[in-house]
Amino acid sequence: MTSSTPDNRLALCAGRLLGMVMLVCLLPGCAALQPDVSPEELYGHRASGEDGEGRTTIAVSQPDEDVEYRLFDATFDTVTIRPAPMTENAASNDVPVEVLIKGAFPDACSELHDVTQQRAGNLILVTLTMRRPQGSVCASVLRPYRYYLDLEGRFVPGPYSLRLNESVHTFEVRPPADS
Repeated sequence: MTSSTPDNRLALCAGRLLGMVMLVCLLPGCAALQPDVSPEELYGHRASGEDGEGRTTIAVSQPDEDVEYRLFDATFDTVTIRPAPMTENAASNDVPVEVLIKGAFPDACSELHDVTQQRAGNLILVTLTMRRPQGSVCASVLRPYRYYLDLEGRFVPGPYSLRLNESVHTFEVRPPADS
């Protein structure tokens, strides 16, 4: 049986207080190791419906066979390239990569028409096209969208260039942190 003297209680309280102070001092250092990343930058994150920016998730849809369309390069504002994280215990040394494209349709009639991909080593060429019915009168209203594109194939660690229509975006697939 231990006696609880005022000196023992004071030492116990001081020890607990010191432990809490050390923990509070160490937490910011640990937080610095975890980068502050938005969900939209993370591989696999998908938003459905409309987001806070008024963007709707879209997909490529089949055109109406009875309508003639005018095709044009898709317009977009931002491109976020998201490689899957590479882990040390993964069976292979390559990962899939996806792209989040945000833009706006220029009118009420335009739609996403097609996406094509070609790859030559570390260069990926992507063409994203929109369509609009020929001769139609369309309200001039911007319709924000977001489109998720899975790049074909898998990617080993290293630098890459993605050319989306006429704009070039670089990215890197990084090896595991302990490599």
